[in-house]
Amino acid sequence: MNDEFYMRRCLELALKGKGNVSPNPLVGCVIVHDNQIIGEGYHQKFGQAHAEVNAINDVLQQHGDYAAELLSNATAYVSLEPCAHFGKTPPCADLLVKHQLKKVVIGNTDPFDSVNGKGIEKLKNAGILVVSGVLDDECREINRRFFTRITQQRPYLILKWAQTSDGFFAPLDQTQRWISGSEAKVLSHQWRSEEDAILVGKNTVLADNPQLNTREVQGKNPIRIVVDKSLSIPEDYHIFNGDAKTIIFNEVKTEVVNNIHYVQMEDMHFYLPQKIAYQLYLMDIQSVIIEGGANLLQQFIKDGLWDEARIFTANVNWENGIKAPQINGELMDEISVGNDKLQVLKQIKL
Repeated sequence: MNDEFYMRRCLELALKGKGNVSPNPLVGCVIVHDNQIIGEGYHQKFGQAHAEVNAINDVLQQHGDYAAELLSNATAYVSLEPCAHFGKTPPCADLLVKHQLKKVVIGNTDPFDSVNGKGIEKLKNAGILVVSGVLDDECREINRRFFTRITQQRPYLILKWAQTSDGFFAPLDQTQRWISGSEAKVLSHQWRSEEDAILVGKNTVLADNPQLNTREVQGKNPIRIVVDKSLSIPEDYHIFNGDAKTIIFNEVKTEVVNNIHYVQMEDMHFYLPQKIAYQLYLMDIQSVIIEGGANLLQQFIKDGLWDEARIFTANVNWENGIKAPQINGELMDEISVGNDKLQVLKQIKL
């Protein structure tokens, strides 16, 4: 029962908030007294109580009149530095000081300017022993979306596509033709529920009339983002239904009509990935799955604007078609999903 053991429990708890806390980070907190967990909590939903608040409340509810004494001799484990500023909730560092915990063990320091080091400083100034950097890499990994948005001022970008075994992405005539199997479809919908948004180009919408929702699983629909320079997609297509907020980047107009947000951009043929990434950062969109088409995916690859690629390869040959994007990255995982092979790549950072 060492620091790493309790920090791993923090990470397990933190991941329960996946898909619900953006643009906040995933955070778990465990409170330990005499090698026994006396309370735990995690950040469950954006705008609601942070992990430390839920963990403290758990102690208060479980231990009643004994809670104050237990807390004053307890250690709090938290996967990310407690916040030190007033946002939608009061500072968590102040809460830990108020309950006089004797020690706080932290995974990552928080890169956000209003917090970075200030939470630790508050705790130390109150005489609390602070240890940081426990399972630093693992804590950073679960919050890679949050760290990317804060440090690079853009969303975490996930490329996703299916290709045939001979490297084709779509038919030449741009008709709809499935490549991957039903298991891959369900997994893709699960991924959608875990990210803020999904991005496609005009030709993908015209060819497939996709719904871009999570109908195969239980979970929230992502924000739908479409690149349609001249606003040529007919308004009876699925992207105009009420399932989710939809952002349409175009060169014609900026306007909001019900759940459809038209966002005008100039000269979309120049630096399009950079313009999209920065605009989404300004909208507090923390993660995006880019699903096509091949040209749009290749633009993001060419400009080095991607963090992760998830590629399904089906055991079928087409012999002709639109070629799948070409990408180089570090292979992180390779598994079978039904009859398809899934490879997960990460961009190699120079």
